[in-house]
Amino acid sequence: MDHKTIFLMICLGLGTLFFIPSFLAYADDDHKENKWSILLADGGKDDDDHGKHQKKKQERHMDGDHGNNSVKSLANPTYQSQCGACHFAYQPEFLPESSWIKLLTSLDDHFGESVELDADSQKNIIDYLKSNSADHSTTKRARKIMKGIGNQVPLRITQIPYIIKEHHEISSGVLNRESIGSLSNCIACHTTAEKGIYDDDNVKIPK
Repeated sequence: MDHKTIFLMICLGLGTLFFIPSFLAYADDDHKENKWSILLADGGKDDDDHGKHQKKKQERHMDGDHGNNSVKSLANPTYQSQCGACHFAYQPEFLPESSWIKLLTSLDDHFGESVELDADSQKNIIDYLKSNSADHSTTKRARKIMKGIGNQVPLRITQIPYIIKEHHEISSGVLNRESIGSLSNCIACHTTAEKGIYDDDNVKIPK
């Protein structure tokens, strides 16, 4: 075998090596392009799938599946109508039983305001808040709240160490925006707060 033949074989071999990766790269690009073309033609299945995933996630929360940090959605019309008429009706799991009792038995001075409730409504609300308070809950969030409280009896949810820690990256300038007002206005940023879902995926900070 002469030198010309050997040289030709080497060139052909090198050409094959360069050709195959190039072909694969083009094939991969074509595959990606075809994938996006199909998604656009189908109206964006990825977005639909994401939406279905979020819907199923919320359904699990509402059915009582609290494997993550969510809390139970409210289930007491009296509490929702009476307390929710003035401020966001917080889920009972954000405070321990002792805190709820102290709050509901000192309504003549409720953070500087006097709140009037008939005896039946007051008992109904106290019983509901006590039985669903943080120290009677099995959710992860409630356990974290109780761990940070210790023997304290906080009257404000915004004073709970766990809540403060979860919001430590948000500046006072953001919290003082007219669209928010304060840390106590949960519903301003947590779009699914009324359902007891406080996941980061559902947070939208208004301008």
